[in-house]
Amino acid sequence: MFDPEIAYQALTSRDSRFDGVFFVGVTSTGIYCRPICPVKAPMQKNCLFFGSAEAAEKAHFRPCLRCRPELAPGFAPVDSHHRIADRLIRRIEEGLLEEQETLADIAGEFDLSERQLRRVIQQELGVSPLELRQTRRMLLAKQLLTETSLPVTEIAYASGFRSLRRFNDVFQTRYRMTPSRLRKQSQPESMTTVQESAELRLSYRPPYDWDAILDFLQQRVMKEAEWVSDGAYHRTVALGNCRGWVRVSHLPEKQALKVQFTTTLTPVLPALLRRLRDLFDLDAQPQRISEQLSQDPLLADSLTRYPGLRVPGAFDGFELGVRAILGQQVTVKAATTLSSRVAQRFGEPLVTPWPELSRLPPTAESLASATIDDIASLGIVSARSQAIQALAQACASGALRFNGAVNPDVVQQQLLALKGVGPWTASYIAMRALRWPDAFPKEDIAIRNNLGGVSAKVAEQLSQVWRPWRSYAVLHIWKSLTPEKSAEKEKKA
Repeated sequence: MFDPEIAYQALTSRDSRFDGVFFVGVTSTGIYCRPICPVKAPMQKNCLFFGSAEAAEKAHFRPCLRCRPELAPGFAPVDSHHRIADRLIRRIEEGLLEEQETLADIAGEFDLSERQLRRVIQQELGVSPLELRQTRRMLLAKQLLTETSLPVTEIAYASGFRSLRRFNDVFQTRYRMTPSRLRKQSQPESMTTVQESAELRLSYRPPYDWDAILDFLQQRVMKEAEWVSDGAYHRTVALGNCRGWVRVSHLPEKQALKVQFTTTLTPVLPALLRRLRDLFDLDAQPQRISEQLSQDPLLADSLTRYPGLRVPGAFDGFELGVRAILGQQVTVKAATTLSSRVAQRFGEPLVTPWPELSRLPPTAESLASATIDDIASLGIVSARSQAIQALAQACASGALRFNGAVNPDVVQQQLLALKGVGPWTASYIAMRALRWPDAFPKEDIAIRNNLGGVSAKVAEQLSQVWRPWRSYAVLHIWKSLTPEKSAEKEKKA
C-alpha cells in the first residue's frame, strides 16, 4: 500500500504530514506506532507499514504507549470507497452497528450487497467489519483509561461492550495486560478521583487555524445553546437520552484540541467525539488540499497567509439546516439573532456552570410539531417558517438524514425538493453538515463579487480547478475579501 522507502523516510524525519496516513509495525517489539513517535526509529528491516490501526492490530501488533495510535488523525473521504468506509466507521461510533441494525441493512443504504460492503472495507482498511468495530472500541477504551478517571465499568460500556467480563477478556487478549494495569502505568494516583467532567484530546494534522474557525463559529452561535469565550467553544449536548455540555479549547503544542465533557455523556462518547471531529474539521489533510488549490494563482496569496484554514462542520445536521434556512438573503448577524430566538423558544432548558449556556438546541421533533404561526412569531418570514417546518418534518420522520447517504447529491436533491430551500442553502448544508469537501455554493454573492463580480455560471466554471477541494477554496475566498468588499461579507451565512 505504501512505498517502504518513502514511508521509512517519513518515519525517520517524523514528518507530521504523514501522521494518521500510515502506521509502522516493528517486528522486533510487536508494537505499532505513528510516524511521529518520539522513540528512536527502528531499523528499516524491522518495519512493516499499514494503512490503518485496524490492519496493524490484525497483524498482531500492540499500540505504542508513547505515541498512542488512538490519537492519530483520521482520513478525509475523497472517493466512493473511502466514503463508504468512513460512513461505516461513523455508524460504529454512533452505536448503530449493533443487533438492531445489521450489516446488510447498512449495505442497502449504499446500494451494495453485504458481500460487496465487506469487500470494500477489506480493500480500504485491510480488516473485516467485525475487526473494524472491535479495534475502534479498544482504541477508545485505551484513550479513556489513559486520559480520564472514569471507572473501568463505565469505560467498558462507553466503548461499546455489553459486559465488563467481555471487555476485560478482549483487552487482555489484545493488549496482553488488564485495563487496570494500563491505567496504573499511564496515570498518577492523583487522577484516580472520579469527577463530574472528564477531558480527552482530539488530534489534527497541522497547520490548524484555530482562531479562524473559532471566529467563524462565534459569529454564528445559537445563543444559550452555544457560547464562545476565552478562546474556547462551549455547547450543550443532547444525544439519545443523555444530556450535558462540552468545552473545546486549543492545545497548539500538542497539535490537538482539548475536549472537556460532562460524564453524563460517557454512554454516547464515540458519537460525541465523532461530531466534534466533524464540527472542527479535524480529519482534513491540509498538505494535500494546499497542493491542489495552489495550482490556481488566484488563491496563492490566501494559502500563504492562512495555511491552516478548515471548513467548519456541524455538530448536528438538522441544527445547521435550520441555521442555513434562516441565513437566506440576510446578514450573518440577523440570522444569528433569529436562530437564537428559535433556541430560546423551542430548546429544552439545561443547567450548566455558565449562565450563558442554559438551553439545548431545538430538535427536529419539537419544530415539526410546531405550527407555522409559532415559528413566524419569532420574526421569521412565512416562507422560511414553512421551509423550517418542512425540514423538521422530513428529519423527524427519517425521510431525510445527514449521516446515511454516500452521495451528497442525493441529500441535496432531497433538500431542493423542500419548498423554500434553494441551491445556495443545499450547497451550504452539503459543505458543512455533510462535510462534503467539493461543495461550492456558486450563488453566494460574496464569492461572486470576490471573483470579480461574475455570474454564478462563471463562478462554477472558475471553480473547476479547485476540485475536489472547493469547500476549502470557499473558505479562502471568504477569508480573503478585500476591505472594499467587506460589506458583502455580511451577505453570506
